Amino acid sequence: MSEFIIRPVTKRDAPQMLALYAPYVTDTTVSSEYVPPTLEEFRGRIETFTKLTPWLCCERGDEIVGYAYASPHRTRAGYQWSCETSIYTKKGFHRMGIASALYGALDELLTYQGYYSIYVGITCPNERSMSFHKSMGFEYMGVYRNSMFKFGEWRDVIWMGKSLRQHQGVPRPIIPYPQIPDPAFCQGVLEFYASRIHGAKA
Repeated sequence: MSEFIIRPVTKRDAPQMLALYAPYVTDTTVSSEYVPPTLEEFRGRIETFTKLTPWLCCERGDEIVGYAYASPHRTRAGYQWSCETSIYTKKGFHRMGIASALYGALDELLTYQGYYSIYVGITCPNERSMSFHKSMGFEYMGVYRNSMFKFGEWRDVIWMGKSLRQHQGVPRPIIPYPQIPDPAFCQGVLEFYASRIHGAKA
């Protein structure tokens, strides 16, 4: 099997990433969107959010088979040390360790940046996602009952969260992802987690 790599996303990746994401919009309740974004809009999301937080993709050859990213949990100042995460894996590439590798790399980079907490919203029912996030160290935080309407039904959204560090003292400012002063550390994190994907070269 070809070697997997994990690397930062660029705007050039938008067409492949959008093609991967679109079925989650049209066929599932994983995404709360009704219609997939346009390519221009999707590129805009990448450009906007990567100014602060990492967006990572998993690639085999020239094919993007998964991606994960973080975005601000809330926009007001007091929430700046918390973020939300999302992850999507291409059909046919589940249960290969891609999602856990992407999440592992994302966690380390977010911790380095100075984040304290990460959260994820999971539309119910989705036991698979809840079990996966529990295996990644997330805990049940609560539920927004009947907060999303899609495919003709009202749906609960479960919130799970994870602490990246102890909540003590005054937090230092977040380091924007592009300004991390140690590129070697970032590259080492990406290579380490890529090596843990099933079938990746040791």
